[in-house]
Amino acid sequence: MRVKITLACTETGDKNYITSKNKRNNPERLERMKYSPRLRRKTLHKETK
Repeated sequence: MRVKITLACTETGDKNYITSKNKRNNPERLERMKYSPRLRRKTLHKETK
């Protein structure tokens, strides 16, 4: 039931993180504040396909 997802930075478009989520409990797309190495600060990262 858990699937691997990729989190991409909304400002640079870089795909920085890979994580997993349970599709049954969280059917919507994830949004997290994560560190962006290129910008050297925390930015919003959204789930991509």
